[in-house]
Amino acid sequence: MVCRVEQVTNLRITDSVTLPSPVELRGEIPRSTKQKAFVTQSRQDLHALIHGEDKRLLAVVGPCSIHDLKSCREYAERFAKLSDELKDRLFLVMRVYFEKPRTTVGWKGLIMDPKLNGTCDIPEGLRIARGFLGEVLDLGIPTATELLDPITPQFISDSLCWAAIGARTSESQTHRQMASGLSMPVGFKNATAGDLKAAVNGIIAATQSQTFLGITEDGRASAVTTGGNPDCQLILRGGTDGPNYSAENVEMARSALETVKAPTSVMIDCSHANSGKDPNRQPEVLNKVLGQITNGAGCIHAVMIESHLNGGSQSFPRPLDQLEYGVSVTDGCIDWSTTEACLRRSAEVVDKARFS
Repeated sequence: MVCRVEQVTNLRITDSVTLPSPVELRGEIPRSTKQKAFVTQSRQDLHALIHGEDKRLLAVVGPCSIHDLKSCREYAERFAKLSDELKDRLFLVMRVYFEKPRTTVGWKGLIMDPKLNGTCDIPEGLRIARGFLGEVLDLGIPTATELLDPITPQFISDSLCWAAIGARTSESQTHRQMASGLSMPVGFKNATAGDLKAAVNGIIAATQSQTFLGITEDGRASAVTTGGNPDCQLILRGGTDGPNYSAENVEMARSALETVKAPTSVMIDCSHANSGKDPNRQPEVLNKVLGQITNGAGCIHAVMIESHLNGGSQSFPRPLDQLEYGVSVTDGCIDWSTTEACLRRSAEVVDKARFS
């Protein structure tokens, strides 16, 4: 019996929507000369922090994910005022996270599903992302995000000052190669199990020249060759066995980075497994980290805090008119007043430990 074959590709593809090319989207929502200069200066400041040339503490702070632009605009306005006040001791960068990795399924972030209803209007999501990043930059706030899809950077990387490679993707060759070509500093999180090897190996790979499949500014498939990214740091976020922000854990991280001749730059994620996934424990984690800074832990260059206008999180999906204002729909956050107190305390500690 002869099997008649009519089609062998795209058998499980149900839809395909053409995206604007990166250059088209950047032309539609351009970055001003002032915005570009600010991004460039922020990246230079971050380079100095990662390489120990700046004694300030980097703090990447903000919502777990961006889902409601109105509340995030209000957050950014408050953030800008506090950043200006504390700028001599803290370098504040706002989390502007548009992509969310899921363990199984769920809302994958504003780029993938900007209407929060499963319609997945990605072209509109990319437009919203570029637009909001521009608003944040105009407030004088450096921007940070996690880069999950390797195509996304071509659309928004000109608006990013710092980027993260998450715990689920630090071991991914695709993401390590992508990081090697990114124009901004990058933090690699330790794996969800808690071991450092995947992140340290990711940093090694990202600092080297890589060649891989990518896309051009015109949206064409291409073979991309990078020069390597020298501005990588290690993010300790805890693991299945518990937290990993103790002095012993930090020294292990510093030693592992030193061994591979990478910058001995460590960021402590005060959320996720380090807080036992309890957002209200983030200030406790931060205080213990600040204690290490007081005791001379010079390799702790940065902290990360998940924060929003209001604390906690809310279940999602649900009808949009039932969503609480300024409350995360993904991981739980601390509220603004707690955030402000944490950052003021951090500035005081850094001032005494590193500037007195």
